[in-house]
This record gives sequence, structure tokens and C-alpha cells, in this order.
Amino acid sequence: MATREDEAGAGNRRAELLRIAAGLFAEKGFKNTTVRDIADASGIQSGSLYHHFDSKESMVDEILSTFQEELFGSYDAILTSTDDPRTKLERAVQVSFEAIDRHRHEVAIFQNEADYLGGFERFAYLAERNAQSRLVWITLLDDGVRSGALRPDLDIELTYRFIRDTVWVAVKWYRPGGTLTHAHVADQYLHILLDGISHG
Repeated sequence: MATREDEAGAGNRRAELLRIAAGLFAEKGFKNTTVRDIADASGIQSGSLYHHFDSKESMVDEILSTFQEELFGSYDAILTSTDDPRTKLERAVQVSFEAIDRHRHEVAIFQNEADYLGGFERFAYLAERNAQSRLVWITLLDDGVRSGALRPDLDIELTYRFIRDTVWVAVKWYRPGGTLTHAHVADQYLHILLDGISHG
């Protein structure tokens, strides 16, 4: 009968395997990463990996679903808070850059692999998460316009696309532990987004 220590050790090993797999999926691509690659990087035999996961699809599924559950939990907390609309928008941007800092590999996998993985029924939830993300930002922007925090002639759909395509692409160049912190990047981004770059 397994002890608590055994279960804890297995859980830690499982988490470590997911961390290694996430790095490989982000670096090499999901299709180009084999179970053997993950096993070799983990210092185990390929067969041993199957004691924890039945496939690399199961691994990327857990990596993405766990990350997105955390991210959208944060978004939900922002939407249901009593903060004013501008503060909510600022917090959503800050949370997004924090996610890139804390979960760089997960963000990169989603950015690079969502279209491919979305072709499989198992990953149908990725399209649902995309739709949910759009709703989050559209809601924040719409509330901002209605409250007067944002200009009344704002093209909400275009602004949403701008935010989506400029925030998440930062995963390609942002490096945790570098001279720029995620908080600094978020602050500069918000300054440009909300105040512009022109003088006066």
C-alpha cells in the first residue's frame, strides 16, 4: 500500500516530467518532440515515462489545461471585482504579462500549437478558451467605453485584436530574470496603450 511519502514523491516526479516536456514542446514543437526525447531529457527509459502518462498528448493536455485554468481563474476574479473599468483593464494586462513570466513554455505551446492541436477532438476546449479570452477583453473594453474611462469612438473589436496580438507575442522575446521585469513591461505597455506615445 502506497504511503503518503510515496504518493508525494510520485506527484513531484510527475510535475518534473511535465516541466521538462513543456520546455521541449516549446523549444522543438509538439510534433517534433518524441516520448524518447522527453525520457532522455528526464534521465529515464521511455517505458518508465508510461508509468506516469499514456502519451505525449496526455502530457500537453495537462500542461495546457492546468495553465489555462489558472489564467482564466485570474481573469474571472478581475471581471467580478469591484474595481473601476480602467483598473480592471490594467489588471488584466498585468496578469497576462505575469503569465508569460511564470508560464513562458505553456504560453509558447499555446501560441505555436493551438491550431494543430485544435484539430483533435480531445483539444476542442482550446477553441472554447479562445472564445472565452475574446469575451474577457471585449467585456473589459466595452465597460471602459460605457464608463467614460475609454474614448467613445474606440473600435472595440480592433482594439481587442491589437491587445491579443501584442501582449502574447511578447513570449517570443521576453526572458524571465532579464533586465526587464514582467511588471515593468506591463507598465510600459499600459502607458502606450492608454496614454499613447506622442508628447503633449
